[in-house]
Amino acid sequence: MNIKQDGITPNAGRLLWAGFMAILAAGVGFGVRGGILANWGAEFGFTGAQLGEIGGAGFTGFCFGIIIGGVVVDKLGYGKLVIAAFLFHVLSAFVTLAATGGQEQALAYKFLYWGTFLFAIANGTLEAVANPLVSTLFPKNRTHYLNILHASWPAGLVIGGVIGWTLGSGENAVSWKIQLALFLVPTLIYGFMFLGQKYPKSEASEKGLSIGEMFKEVGILGGLVVCFLLSLFFSSALGLSSTVSYGIAFVLLGVIAFITKFSIGSWLLFVLFVTHALVGAVELGTDGWIQNITGNILNEKEGKILFVFTSAIMFGLRFCADFIEKKLKLSPIGILFVCSLFAVVGLFLASNITSFAVALVALAVYALGKTFFWPTMLAVIGDRFPKSGAVAMSIMGGVGMLSAGLIGSAGLGFAKDKFASADLEAAAPAVYAEYKAVDEAGAEAKSKFLFFEGSALDGKKLGGIKEKLNAGEELSDAEKQVQASSIAGDRKTLRADAFIPATMAVIYLLLFLYFKAIGGYKPKTIDD
Repeated sequence: MNIKQDGITPNAGRLLWAGFMAILAAGVGFGVRGGILANWGAEFGFTGAQLGEIGGAGFTGFCFGIIIGGVVVDKLGYGKLVIAAFLFHVLSAFVTLAATGGQEQALAYKFLYWGTFLFAIANGTLEAVANPLVSTLFPKNRTHYLNILHASWPAGLVIGGVIGWTLGSGENAVSWKIQLALFLVPTLIYGFMFLGQKYPKSEASEKGLSIGEMFKEVGILGGLVVCFLLSLFFSSALGLSSTVSYGIAFVLLGVIAFITKFSIGSWLLFVLFVTHALVGAVELGTDGWIQNITGNILNEKEGKILFVFTSAIMFGLRFCADFIEKKLKLSPIGILFVCSLFAVVGLFLASNITSFAVALVALAVYALGKTFFWPTMLAVIGDRFPKSGAVAMSIMGGVGMLSAGLIGSAGLGFAKDKFASADLEAAAPAVYAEYKAVDEAGAEAKSKFLFFEGSALDGKKLGGIKEKLNAGEELSDAEKQVQASSIAGDRKTLRADAFIPATMAVIYLLLFLYFKAIGGYKPKTIDD
């Protein structure tokens, strides 16, 4: 790898590694949050769906940062967006850490939700800088360098996982607040690395294309995907009615149609947006829950170790994209198809784990599957849609993150609630009546996801069972039944999750056949 030779500017290497460190900071924060979900559930009594919604804010906020940032980045400049992201990261820490155990659940929920949301805005703003920047710096080898850039994400997950592994349990356990605050260390580092740097402009910006021209290939079709997901955000996160949410989304779609002069947009870009929504749901949505699920099936410590293990595999493999593409003769679409098959197999294997050794094999297969999804999809956008500048790439990232938060993370939390409570109710109705979630008025609390509603188990009582297990204490017969049903629910959740990459495999196969029919996959230039 010769960065000086491959890059188009003398400081290409420093900019690449500054972007690497910025996304690493996001990964550290995400990894720590995944490990402290159980702490939040036990301390504040949240249901799985509520925890999923908080985790989902770590994705939905990202959408606003990356889409708005992608639209204005060439006008404001990369440096100003980096400063904004840095400030959002610091502010998010203050808001999140304001949640304390003595508060009402609703207030603590708001602090955690909006603190996570602000953290995600910072992450999205940084990717609005890093993705098009690296794509511009290395136009002849985008797949390779975008995978290197995004190797920082699993690297951050490894660090975040190690923080939880070493500081989250056992004799050295510290407060979840101390664990979470450690993401500020790489935040300070990336701020320094970006300081005083000169940045290139995208090819589209160099050609003087307007925002409308950059949006033209997105068009109405691409706008439909974004606006539908935004309508879900307006209704779920902001609490607006469905009518108002759809109304706002329709107005936004009209704005897109107007600035693109009612361009329908590229059907290929539309398909890629839809597929990336599935990528976000299965990769990041699952990442937000996987150590919680495996820690429940096995034990908390082994769940954290497995999370670090899969993240370390991803980190190493993302430096191998160039080898896979050139030596194994796989196009980016071919890489994505093969990865989706591994993801299906990995999730099914993970749903049946019974020991730590088996889990290592299952999650290694899953890690291999998810490794190349996100950066390779971005590379396809850079290769095939150079006229869109940073816009299409940023919208794609926003679509993936919105889906991860609104569908992936929240959906998996709902599935855990639904499957676990249904299993317990069928196996032991009396125990279910004792452990079901209730609201402050004593009525049964419902778990909700999109248009669905179901039962849930009490988060504090589940947390109490986990504490007894971690302490090696004997469980009562009722507690044993609750734990068994919780594990059964987690297994069914992973099996349901596997249908997402199965759908992706079908789409990638059809795209592979399409490119083969037109002479093969080839990058385009802005003049094509």
